Amino acid sequence: MGAQGSKQGGQVKKKKYKGHLIQTLDQHDGGINCMSLSEDGSVLATGSEDKMARLWSTKTEECECIGILQGHEDYITCIIMEDNFVVTGSADKTIRKWDICTCDCVLIFSGHSSPVNRIICTGDFIFSSSYDRTSRCWDFDSAECVRIFSGHKRGVYPMVFIPADEEDVNVDTFDWEGNKDILITGSADFTARSWSFETGKTLKIFKGHTGTITCMGADPAGQILYTGSTDTTVKSWNIAKGENLKTFEGHNAPVLCMSVQNKILYTGSSDWTGKSWVVEFGDCTRTYKGHKHSVSCIKFCDGLFITGSGDGMARVFDSKSGSQQRIMKGHSTSINCVQVVDDRLFTGSHDGTVKVWDISGVREEIGVLKEDGEEEDEEETRIILDGLNDEDYEDYLNGDTESMYLRDSPVPNTRNGKSNNDQLMDMV
Repeated sequence: MGAQGSKQGGQVKKKKYKGHLIQTLDQHDGGINCMSLSEDGSVLATGSEDKMARLWSTKTEECECIGILQGHEDYITCIIMEDNFVVTGSADKTIRKWDICTCDCVLIFSGHSSPVNRIICTGDFIFSSSYDRTSRCWDFDSAECVRIFSGHKRGVYPMVFIPADEEDVNVDTFDWEGNKDILITGSADFTARSWSFETGKTLKIFKGHTGTITCMGADPAGQILYTGSTDTTVKSWNIAKGENLKTFEGHNAPVLCMSVQNKILYTGSSDWTGKSWVVEFGDCTRTYKGHKHSVSCIKFCDGLFITGSGDGMARVFDSKSGSQQRIMKGHSTSINCVQVVDDRLFTGSHDGTVKVWDISGVREEIGVLKEDGEEEDEEETRIILDGLNDEDYEDYLNGDTESMYLRDSPVPNTRNGKSNNDQLMDMV
């Protein structure tokens, strides 16, 4: 249902256009914490507070649950898809590997003494991080723990793996006595560390942040590390030397997520905004505004910058101009993850649902929206709602979006009575 229109005879006339809520998937019995797509994008995997993961078809006319992965003893924190398998990490301290075709658990990776925070997969190995202050490397086929990376003084969160055999990696840069493959971890102890995959020993310690490192990324060449922190900054580092290159300042609250796209870095923050940065200079080029709560997840896709927030809304921006093109409103509480498949946007929320949105035509419409032949302000947008009421619509047309948001603002994502932000600050 569209939110662009005009008043005629005192009545509000709504104009319809492409773009709407297609479907709500509500089979989970708890909040959605994480999502992952298969390589061809035809299957979406979701991990939930209900201790289960589910598989969904994404390219069928109606998305359907095609598999249930049940076996964890606590909520699922992270999920990835690799070939014909799904890998899940959980607060039950284990990682599980599942066969996509049968939905059977084929391996259990045990060894962490605290909840698993993140997992990444290289094909042959799985890397995991945990509140137990360690990261571990596991053999993908046998579940054997082949390395323990121990040295952080607090919980370990984001990880980046830099293989030496990639063509675009300058191997000469890594003059560490034959140490080629590098694991980098970020921690609540305010530092990041690089590790030798061969020996499991610390190579460099990246010091400079004054808060928990919440997110990380690296340039395509594997030479520059980017770290986001609760201290509100992003820092870039020379991976080989461990030296701080630049500090990106501009956010006013913790940096929660990031995405590196060639020469542009995108970030989301608790200050309710997203930002884009030129990595070479550390300059902020765009600020993406509109949310009324933390920007908890972001996605860059073919010129679109998509944000999910604690306000229960997702927003679609033109990444270059910063103009807002869509608002997806329908979740009753925070959005924790987003994925894009063709012209569909999938949003996972702490309200226990996955919503599927039609974003077809957004790229073609990027630019100036027009109403009655006049240019619409760049900050205005079309709103995609599942049943926008007349009161909200009147406020939107009159420019009073504040009343709209105050009236409809959902409860933030909470676990154990604490919001995401409160839990994050507890790390510091």
